[in-house]
Amino acid sequence: MDKRYCDLAFAIPVKQTFTYSAEAATLHAGIGKRCLVSFGRRTMMGYIIGERDTAPSELDPAVIKPIQAVVDQEPLFDSRTIALAQWMADFYLCSIGEALRIMLPSARRLPREARPLVIDEMTDAAPLLSHEQRRAVDAITGAQGAESFYLYGITGSGKTEVFLCAAEALLNTGKSVIYLVPEIALTQQTQKAVRKRFGDSAAMIHSGLSTGVKLKEWMRILNGEARIVVGPRSAVFAPVQNLGLIVIDEEHDSSYKSGETPRYHARQVAMRRCSVAGARLVLGSATPSVEAWYMMAQGRMSRLNLTKRLSGGALPRVRAVSLEHTGSCLTDELKEALRQTAQMGKQSILFLNRRGFAHFYYCHSCGYRLACKHCSIALTYHKDRSIALCHYCGYQTTIPVACPQCGSLEAGFRSFGTEMIAEELQRTFPELRICRADSDTTGTAKKLEETLSRFREGAFDILLGTQMVAKGLNFPGVRLVGVVFADTGLSMPDFRAAERGFSLIVQVAGRSGRFSPDGQVIVQTFRPHDPLIIRATALDVEGFLNSELAIRKITGFPPYNRLIRFTMRAKEKARVEAAVAHLATLVKPLLPADADMLGPAECPINRIAENYRHHLILRGHTMGTLHAAARRAQEQYAQEKDSRVYGEIDVDPVALL
Repeated sequence: MDKRYCDLAFAIPVKQTFTYSAEAATLHAGIGKRCLVSFGRRTMMGYIIGERDTAPSELDPAVIKPIQAVVDQEPLFDSRTIALAQWMADFYLCSIGEALRIMLPSARRLPREARPLVIDEMTDAAPLLSHEQRRAVDAITGAQGAESFYLYGITGSGKTEVFLCAAEALLNTGKSVIYLVPEIALTQQTQKAVRKRFGDSAAMIHSGLSTGVKLKEWMRILNGEARIVVGPRSAVFAPVQNLGLIVIDEEHDSSYKSGETPRYHARQVAMRRCSVAGARLVLGSATPSVEAWYMMAQGRMSRLNLTKRLSGGALPRVRAVSLEHTGSCLTDELKEALRQTAQMGKQSILFLNRRGFAHFYYCHSCGYRLACKHCSIALTYHKDRSIALCHYCGYQTTIPVACPQCGSLEAGFRSFGTEMIAEELQRTFPELRICRADSDTTGTAKKLEETLSRFREGAFDILLGTQMVAKGLNFPGVRLVGVVFADTGLSMPDFRAAERGFSLIVQVAGRSGRFSPDGQVIVQTFRPHDPLIIRATALDVEGFLNSELAIRKITGFPPYNRLIRFTMRAKEKARVEAAVAHLATLVKPLLPADADMLGPAECPINRIAENYRHHLILRGHTMGTLHAAARRAQEQYAQEKDSRVYGEIDVDPVALL
């Protein structure tokens, strides 16, 4: 046979496949490989998802273009991956090629060097488990079929050890395991624990790896050489053989939701994979997401509790301190606690989810605010570079000497960021060793890991950081945690603002006192009597989640309703307004009686990178009815869309900004 035909999918928003011929030089093309082809006027990468001996009946073989080159020596994916990509295309309203693009490593060719076959090696015995831990492991490993569990445990209660013991038990039965963590910083920490426990049978997949190394790890997994995979959300696609368990650590974290098409959630993909493979799914956190809490209450997920800290520590004493009438960024109470902790030879963590020096420029005379010229966002002052910077598009400008609008000298930057806090700490405690961990100072995964390792080893007295220091990390020497400004983000116009704020406070508080009984947390806030702050300082997770569920039920937001969000953006405001209004006219008659439409309206952040943004939100009790309406409207709109307006679809959005 001197010619075959391959069906290709492309990473474009076109929901169809295209047929190309495999001829003499490309006959080794096959399902699961990538190839280069002529597509219109471009050369594009395509994914081979089907093959046939004869051309489709509706096509003239003479006009079928040939494959130019086959990229891969060995297939990168199999029928299971294609089926998962098709499910994602259907659920997230994208093309199968767009789904495959985010599932697969991006390296163009296999590395020449081959990694030798490794043998599973359990190199470190598991420590003794508490009664609660043993009961949780037994429940997970004794499950039959695709059962789901939630390991709900206070910070420091040994969730990681339960995950590792359950993974070891499944590996011993010949199954494979995927272990997801939300941040690269946690990937490094978990990687060390997994490597120590399971040796070279473990593989790591994360964005800090080069594309060549990532592809090499992918092939080890595909070939069955690596049977436990650790990584952030994209590791949920790892092509493991004989899947037995998926673990999602810190399940509440919003980074499990993709910010690009397809906007998948790793939790939903994991549920799908476990359902198809008959595998177990285990989620875990000290602060469950509202959706997960609801699933537990509905009996759709078995709850396993861990209530005790196991390393000699106790839950810290947490108290709120008012920032009213405070002359600096740090209250006297927090300064004194920092001083006492250092005198005891212990360490402190200060958390502020704002980088930079100060966060908005304001004129007291005329009310002028300095905003990005491309976005509806205030500029952030970075003192070390003497610039005002937009954290959305990168626009920067010099600092005004006087108000650009009225010339008043009663103008300047207000609020504070990590850079300002670091300066005040150095001024107040010149004798202490202070390090800062934010994206300005630790821009790479390697630099962040070096900083955190040095702090863990005792090289610094105070670690000041953004949310990268707030979750999952284990520092034995930490006695004190200070939340510098707890109000950040609580007033944002988003239905998840309270959930995110509460979780961050409780998670960062959990870094304190993990190995000692005298841990303490000081939460600085302008609203110490706010119910959210009161519950956070009481570490009342269940009270907050139940209260939030009641609010969501009244307001009609998830988990009581499902959402699909259309976001449109364009350089011209009138153009995007017309496009979203037209989409609304298409959607409205398609909605069932139990659904409604919110908008169209400007997005809360209505301009980014010179693009005006509007959105339209579909809300209904069941996803099936929303899907049908959204899909039909999407198809109708595609036939007559304005090419200068860019649209996105987000199924089950985690933010509405």
